[in-house]
Amino acid sequence: MIFDQIDKFAGYGFNKSHAAAYALIAYQTAWLKANYPVEFFAAAMNFELNDTDKLNIFRQELVRHSITLLPPDINKSFPLFAVEEREDGKPAIRYALAAIKGVGDAAMRAVVEARDTVGPFKDLFDFAERVDAKAMNRKQMENLITAGAFDSLNRNRAQVMEAVDLLLKHSHQRGDERSSGQTNMFGTAEADIRPPLPQIKMWDEILRLQHEFQALGFYLSAHPLDNYRAVLERMGVVTVNSVASKQRVLGPSRFKLGGIVLGKQERTSKAGNKFAFIQMSDTSGAFEITVFSELLAARRDMLEAGQALLVEVDAQSDTRQGGPDRGDELRFIARSIESLTEAAQRAAQGIRVRLFDSALVAEVKKLLDAAAPGRGRVILHLELDDEEAEVELAGSWQLSDVMKSSLRQIGGGLEVVEY
Repeated sequence: MIFDQIDKFAGYGFNKSHAAAYALIAYQTAWLKANYPVEFFAAAMNFELNDTDKLNIFRQELVRHSITLLPPDINKSFPLFAVEEREDGKPAIRYALAAIKGVGDAAMRAVVEARDTVGPFKDLFDFAERVDAKAMNRKQMENLITAGAFDSLNRNRAQVMEAVDLLLKHSHQRGDERSSGQTNMFGTAEADIRPPLPQIKMWDEILRLQHEFQALGFYLSAHPLDNYRAVLERMGVVTVNSVASKQRVLGPSRFKLGGIVLGKQERTSKAGNKFAFIQMSDTSGAFEITVFSELLAARRDMLEAGQALLVEVDAQSDTRQGGPDRGDELRFIARSIESLTEAAQRAAQGIRVRLFDSALVAEVKKLLDAAAPGRGRVILHLELDDEEAEVELAGSWQLSDVMKSSLRQIGGGLEVVEY
């Protein structure tokens, strides 16, 4: 009886012409992906230009296929994702300006038109002078800055952010004087007189990445957990993209995951109990954990966006809402939650301070001289031009969060990494 119904439906529900069309599209898509993977992914990302969640999935796919996603660049990016040849001759994908949150396609087309008319922008004031002031507002400038689009003109994003009003004012003056044709008594336009940029220290790496995340919807240039990589391995923490294969072998299992909190949705069950879905991100991708009432009440203050957490979870195949088994999609039930920073401090042997400016060595020494003795070791790793040198300092210190934060605030020519 049931078979007869299925047989009857098969006669018209999915006929041969329908199946043939799907088969042809599937073949063409597979052929393009296999033979022109860079162009294929660039086109697919342009189709999802305004969906940062899907762009993040594509970014993870690019990593799997060893395809480089180059950061947005005001002198190299276009409104859409584009294929670009790297210095080593390999093709890569350059991030689209219009994919940055809140900047808009029309404004980015105006930027590229101004760039193509005369040539690459030489500096920030050159950008302000050549781009129509009506095409760029404060919010658009800020998002371009935090996304890293101006890094090729000025690497100090904090300084550029502080100079936004100054640059916009300069842009408006330049536009007004072009319209009126007026110059001052010395024969130069007032807008040609460029004021100095404010003297501001670079954002530390954590703050830079947080701003970048807000502009792009995911971490692109680096991930906050990169600084914990060695410590995470020592603690037995796995990446979320490795859990599925481990779970297929082990069955329902418990894992340690490290991640940055992206968001939280609290719910109330029919029985009146509170629970929450916590969205998180590690170096391999995004994931979600479910936190039930007792643990939620005990750790609610930790579950805020930007917090770095170490979570122990039970991994199960996702069958929520009574739906079918979702195969590789997993549900993570949180069993314990703690601060990743505190856990890393217990497991870390020390810190590696990477210096790109020899002038900062004296400031590092000054901070270490003032620090209390402890068990933490410090390695100085100098990268100057094409030369590198590394030395482990004699002595040991208490490497508190305050101490490491003070180191990171010295300047942009320095990075602090746990080991």
